[in-house]
Amino acid sequence: MIWSYFIIFALVSVVLWATGAWAAWRNRRALAFATTGFGLAIFFAYILIMWITLERPPLRTMGETRLWYSFFLPLAGVIVYSRWQYKWILSFSTLLATVFVCVNLFKPEIHSKTLMPALQSPWFAPHVIVYMMAYALLGAAVVMSVYLLFFKKGNDTTKEMEITDNLTYVGLSFMTLGMLMGALWAKEAWGHYWSWDPKETWAAITWLSYLVYVHYRQYRSRDIRPALWVLIIAFCLLQMCWWGINYLPSAQGVSVHTYNLS
Repeated sequence: MIWSYFIIFALVSVVLWATGAWAAWRNRRALAFATTGFGLAIFFAYILIMWITLERPPLRTMGETRLWYSFFLPLAGVIVYSRWQYKWILSFSTLLATVFVCVNLFKPEIHSKTLMPALQSPWFAPHVIVYMMAYALLGAAVVMSVYLLFFKKGNDTTKEMEITDNLTYVGLSFMTLGMLMGALWAKEAWGHYWSWDPKETWAAITWLSYLVYVHYRQYRSRDIRPALWVLIIAFCLLQMCWWGINYLPSAQGVSVHTYNLS
């Protein structure tokens, strides 16, 4: 089973990402980009091998979606680093990606080729992949908000808020695109675009919470602390939408998204 080789790919990737984080702190940008990029290539190669082996996109179980999240975190980190030269962002992305990798190592999922009819839609893979990218970008945004609230020294936060805003705007754009793809998928699979399924309800709540941040920043741009708390709350709601919903009684036997637990 290809899953038994995950530890090899994961270990090599994490070591390369950690090397990239170290290189960033040492101002060795070329090495930081090279090692982080190589680590991403190795990790993505495993995802592709798993895709070929399972004969389906590795996106059905929570463990499989964690693979994509582990991949997109360092990708988001290196994008932020290349644009704004924040050294610590690669360290954070490596640490968080390692946490998700370890969760998959200690709690392996059962991966089979079986794919229920609803998941055989061409919208399935892009919907989940786009959402995972959104989650990674919004994860980076909430880290920036925590940094500004509790660790930032000095009153000049212009650069940091620019980064936080851009991460949130792009992340929300990906989330919106993912929701639209999900609606098209739902129409094809179940005959309707939206049904206020528990998962869909929390997705709408999460989307609206980030929209609150966007509007607040437009009209109260100088008062940043409430906006940063909105980001933290929104990210907590995002976690409920992603995996917390699976443990709510209202979703058991009712939600069409409970296939994530299988």
